[in-house]
Amino acid sequence: MAKNKSAMIVVAVLLVVVVVGAGFFIFRGPKETEEILTSAGLKVAMVTDVGGLGDKSFNDAAYDGLKMVEAEIGAEIKVVESSKMEDYVPNLKSLADQKYDMIWAIGFLMTDALAEVAEMYPEQKFGIIDAVVEQDNVHSVVFKEEEGSFLVGVVAGIDSKSQKVGFVGGMEFPLIQKFEAGYLAGVKAANPNAKIYTAYAGAFDDPAKGKELAASQFNIGADIVYHAAGATGLGVIGAAKEKGAGYWAIGVDKCQHAEGQVGEENYVLACMMKRVDVGVHKATIEALNGDFTGGVTELGLAEDGVGVCEAAEETASAEALAKVEEFKTKIVAGEFVVPTNPKDVN
Repeated sequence: MAKNKSAMIVVAVLLVVVVVGAGFFIFRGPKETEEILTSAGLKVAMVTDVGGLGDKSFNDAAYDGLKMVEAEIGAEIKVVESSKMEDYVPNLKSLADQKYDMIWAIGFLMTDALAEVAEMYPEQKFGIIDAVVEQDNVHSVVFKEEEGSFLVGVVAGIDSKSQKVGFVGGMEFPLIQKFEAGYLAGVKAANPNAKIYTAYAGAFDDPAKGKELAASQFNIGADIVYHAAGATGLGVIGAAKEKGAGYWAIGVDKCQHAEGQVGEENYVLACMMKRVDVGVHKATIEALNGDFTGGVTELGLAEDGVGVCEAAEETASAEALAKVEEFKTKIVAGEFVVPTNPKDVN
């Protein structure tokens, strides 16, 4: 990175205002810097996971992070969508050949592909979300999904009228099992007598399957179903909306309450916010500023990297939200450790 690029970005970064409250970050960059930095020709890109844009969840959250960079410093941004796993390597190579200043691989399914491409392009800066690639030119951002999932599990355990709740995962990998484990533990901490149904769709891009699985859980007595399934999870929300009053979905990654709105009613009880946008934004700004390092950034409750969407104040009970704050304090203080494996939940 040329010295004049770095100097200009230092100015932009110093002027960024960061507001942290209720688990949320707001980043604002000064308008007067945007025109200057646009002329610097900075370019940032990302390759989506198979769910693609429009999942209202994981990939869209990463794209939000890129748009924050674009708005803040005027960088050119580009998104390349993957329709299948075989697209990962060619998509990453194509962007590397175009010499983007920072290239993101979005999702743990891209781990092997990024490791291969990063070795081929040792001077290219890469980032990956939800996985660790141990190479000097890759910055990895991971999250404590189990902590945020625990909190929405507490909400489900307290607000379930039937004392039966469900979980729908995308693909059954250790990462998604962290969501499941946290949720199971949260439900049980709040309501030891609750029954929990779990199912995996085998895909992150199949809303029809998500709807089918959630509907089956609703039909056997669950009244709340949490999803960690990307675009597949849109079907879970759809199933709650179709079932009607008294049935709820819990969203993930982004605040998905808008997806649950039907007229005056909303069928999304809460959402586990996973700040992929913040992870992408922060690491990108550092890279463009010349402060890029390989290694790992881990974001949990203590770092405001996960949490419960504030829109839950409109749908969840006051009792549940008070319990969420109680457990959040204990987790951040290290007084309570959330399990990451469903087998460890009693």
